[in-house]
Amino acid sequence: MTKYAILGFGTVGGGLAEVMADQKEKLAAAAGEELELGYILVRRDMPDSPWRDKLVKDFSVIENDPDVTVVAEVIGGVGDAYDYSRRALMAGKSVVSSNKELVATHGLELAALAREHGVSYLFEGSVGGGIPLLRPLSRCLAANRIDEVYGILNGTTNYILTAMDAQGQDFAEALKKAQELGYAEADPTADVEGIDACRKTAILADMSFGCNLDPAAIPTTGITAVAAADLALARRLGYTVKLLGRARRTDDGCLAFVQPHLIPLSHTLASVNDVMNACAIRGSAVGEVVLCGPGAGRHPTASAVAADIADAVRHRADPMVPDLGAPGGVLAPESALASPWYVRTAASPEQVREAFPGAEPVCAGQESAFITESMDRPTLEARAAALEPLSVWRVLA
Repeated sequence: MTKYAILGFGTVGGGLAEVMADQKEKLAAAAGEELELGYILVRRDMPDSPWRDKLVKDFSVIENDPDVTVVAEVIGGVGDAYDYSRRALMAGKSVVSSNKELVATHGLELAALAREHGVSYLFEGSVGGGIPLLRPLSRCLAANRIDEVYGILNGTTNYILTAMDAQGQDFAEALKKAQELGYAEADPTADVEGIDACRKTAILADMSFGCNLDPAAIPTTGITAVAAADLALARRLGYTVKLLGRARRTDDGCLAFVQPHLIPLSHTLASVNDVMNACAIRGSAVGEVVLCGPGAGRHPTASAVAADIADAVRHRADPMVPDLGAPGGVLAPESALASPWYVRTAASPEQVREAFPGAEPVCAGQESAFITESMDRPTLEARAAALEPLSVWRVLA
């Protein structure tokens, strides 16, 4: 029997305690021994909690208990979560985490600490929630050179764009509904500005290409400027709009960015709606694999963390630490990537065809939209300047 501790008792922490209890026998079989909940670190009194006898407020209690071999960090952020993760690893305890901000910004350091102290550092739940993604990327596809990963990495923005597309809502209306349903926080900035998807994109790039990118350096555009008219016109052109995080291998590093994209309606990602997530992986041998499922939530994320706990226990003699690359990864400029583009404008169809010969705009009132041939961003901006575009988004091709 081995003990584990949970740091944080919010949505994911509470879900983790439930999953570990509900699947106790199955997880014990996966771990190779029985797993006992030792402690739950909390900030406030919770006298009505069914786990009240496990609650502690002082991390040192967990840190100094030699029977605790695995710590599950589900606090979030990079303050206490970073401090406690470091201390747990240095105390010889494996750490598992669902904290994408922590992994994206300090994962390399924490992985090095884990190797130094002979323990595991796992974070399957940090990208894709309940979707098995990082382990398949690093292990099941080990026979492949990964050339690109891209996908819908944030459920809140996907819900909002789905509502705008299916119901004709504008951004503000769809966001309000998402908040009422609990899909969006009172302060939705990290979601709607693409910050959450950016952190996940950084982790995917690190693991796929060894770039170890600084999330702050990744070009990121959220969905606040996507208009209902864009969704309507996109559909008339045979597309829908999704926020994608993308990372691609280059000759000397990698390319990574987060932006709204037009997705052909025939593409698998076009049918991934509401709060669902999906990630496409392009490998040299397997081609393209798409993994889809619930990308966040109490139990989906908890299922990934619980599996990491079991793996950390089973591999105590041969610790598991994913390769997050090396410092100083080269980030290629997003502007250099050529692609078709979607342009919405109030210019006349004649003006559109003059600037983009061969374009076939669709019209809605005083506006029109069209898809360009493949070109890089500077070329597009130079040619579209005279049209004073209202929206410009990449097309996934």
